[in-house]
Amino acid sequence: MSQAATTTQRRVSWFEATARQRLAALLDPGSFTEFLGPAAREISPHLALFGLPAQFDDGIVIGQAKLGGHEVFAAAQEGRFMGGAFGEVHGAKLVGLLRAAKAASRDAVLLLDTGGVRLQEANAGELAISEIIRAIVDLRAEGNSVIGLIGGRAGCFGGGGIIAGCCTRLIVSEPGRISVSGPEVIETNRGVEEFDSQDRAFVWRTMGGKHRYLTGGADCFVDDDTTAFRAAAIETLAGRTPLTVSVLEAEQARLKARLKRFGAAKDGSEVWQALGVTNPASVPGMDTEEFLNATKAVRESADDAR
Repeated sequence: MSQAATTTQRRVSWFEATARQRLAALLDPGSFTEFLGPAAREISPHLALFGLPAQFDDGIVIGQAKLGGHEVFAAAQEGRFMGGAFGEVHGAKLVGLLRAAKAASRDAVLLLDTGGVRLQEANAGELAISEIIRAIVDLRAEGNSVIGLIGGRAGCFGGGGIIAGCCTRLIVSEPGRISVSGPEVIETNRGVEEFDSQDRAFVWRTMGGKHRYLTGGADCFVDDDTTAFRAAAIETLAGRTPLTVSVLEAEQARLKARLKRFGAAKDGSEVWQALGVTNPASVPGMDTEEFLNATKAVRESADDAR
C-alpha cells in the first residue's frame, strides 16, 4: 500500500466525528480522565416533561487530560444530541470544569458544537451561558488560555457564539459556522429577503469558517481533520495572551472599525473584496493550503489589536 493511501485512510473528519471521538483524537492517548461520565447518570431533569429522551452525559463530555504534554481541562459538546444545546446539567458541567481549571491554574480547550440554548430549558440554559462567560473571563484573568475548536455539525450558534467570542483563541475548519443568531432565526424575524436560510452557500459565506477567519473572528483555519485540529491546538497553547483592560479596549476599537469598513456589505464575498482578496468568487472552492496562501496578506487579525 502506498504512503498516500495510508495517509488517506488515517484521515478522520472532525465534522463527522462524535464528541468522544474528537476528544480521543485531540488529546494525548490514555491521558483523559472524565468527570461526571455516563455512569453518574446526571441527566436533564426537564426533558422528560416534554416527552423527550435524555442522555446520560447530557450531551457534553468533560474531564482532565494532556495535550502535547500540556495539562488541560477539556470539554466536548455532542452536536448529535439536541444540537449540542445548553440546558441546566449541560451548562453546569461546563461551568464546573472551567472553575476547576481556574483552581488548578490550567488552560482549557472547548470543543464547541451547539445550536445555542434548549428551548425546553430556556431560563436554565440562558443562566448557564452567563455563568460560563464569567468562568471563562475569570480563568483568562488568571493568565490561562481558553481555546475554542469549531468544526462540528451543529456549528456554534446562540449563546455558544458568544462563548466562542470570549475564548482566547479560536480554531476553525471550513464546515465550522459561528454566529449568535442562526440562519433560521434571522429569516424568521427579518424575512427571507434579509436572510435566506435555504441558501447554504450564502450561509457559509456569512457564517462559515473561511469568512470568520478572514475577518479576524477566528485565529487559525485548518482542514476538516482531527490531526489538523490537534496540531493547531498544541501550537496555540504554546502562546499566551493575558486578558487585560488594554486588550479589551483594543479589541473593541477593532470591532468598531470593522463595522465601519464592512457595515454596508450584503454578502461575505463583498467583505472579502473589500479586504483585498483578488478573486472573491473563488474562495469557497479553494482547498485549505490555497486559501491560506491567497489570503494571508489581507485577512484581519485579532492580533493586530493586541
